[in-house]
Amino acid sequence: MDDKSRKFLVELLQTPSPSGLEMEIQKKWIAYVKKFADCIATDAAGNAIGIINPEAPFKVLLAGHCDEIGFIVSRIDDKGFIYVNKVGGISPKPAIGMKVEVLGYNGRIIGVIGANAEHHGGVKDELEMEDLYIDTGARSKEEIAQYVQIGDFAVYKREPEFLLNDRISGRGLDNRTGAFIVAEVLKRVAEKGCSVGVYAVSTVNEETNMGGAYFAGAAIQPTMAIACDVTFATDYPGVNTNKHGEIDVDGGPVLAKGAPVNFKINRLLEKSAEKLGITLQYELTPRTTGTDADKLRLTGRGVPVALVSLPLRYMHSPVETASLKDVEEEIALLTDMITGLTGKESLHPLED
Repeated sequence: MDDKSRKFLVELLQTPSPSGLEMEIQKKWIAYVKKFADCIATDAAGNAIGIINPEAPFKVLLAGHCDEIGFIVSRIDDKGFIYVNKVGGISPKPAIGMKVEVLGYNGRIIGVIGANAEHHGGVKDELEMEDLYIDTGARSKEEIAQYVQIGDFAVYKREPEFLLNDRISGRGLDNRTGAFIVAEVLKRVAEKGCSVGVYAVSTVNEETNMGGAYFAGAAIQPTMAIACDVTFATDYPGVNTNKHGEIDVDGGPVLAKGAPVNFKINRLLEKSAEKLGITLQYELTPRTTGTDADKLRLTGRGVPVALVSLPLRYMHSPVETASLKDVEEEIALLTDMITGLTGKESLHPLED
């Protein structure tokens, strides 16, 4: 990964993008992608789309969602404390004692999530989202109302950091890494050339309703679609690998196997992995994938889909951790598969 790409990844991770408020990050994604895409498109959902070979009849859609989990303001009390609900699958437990950035209607402000002192009984064992409050230093409801109103968003105030062995940690790697990956794949495909149309989509709303994926699939009507998301690494203490399987950070990209996944797309990916010497890992998705792939699959007359995931530790926490080696291998894998397509491939399971 060159310095420009790494800088772009960090820029995405530094940009707040709670599900439903993705406009700022999408503008940055477009500014990066338009340098090598043949054209750029957007839609009413808020998706950003970089396209190569728009006239090609065989269309490959790559979806990486740019939204992250977060909080939404639900109440402000008379003393100016802010109470919140969930945006996506965020847990109240890691929030205690964390700094947050409130994305107020009249400017951003910093706050902290209060933690009851041990001398006063400590944090409740059965902590609920309704127990959390944000302290911005405001003295009253009237004062904080100058900056914040009901329905404004907040995210953890957490900068991305590089750890040992080229690993990266921060909030919202799920799934700004996916938005980064699809942009980088488009960049490399543009450099190498290809015979098919490629639609890299930074999708919105995946963490809450997957509406962005539906809008993209319905409008583009791709021949095939690949969701680029994250999956649960299980290589750290306390995880039951008998129950959750074995997925390692640094172990390579993860392919999904199960009823929603088109096995012919997986075979194409496996051939590229063998060619490049990339080790693949596998996860099971027997019913649904829980990603944009589910909505993409059911658009139009139906779309053959696959899911390629990045192993991620500490999912939906402020310290999500992944490997840049895995990121690079996923980019190389998808680039090789796409540039190897002729546009005549059949994805029908019953056709040879």
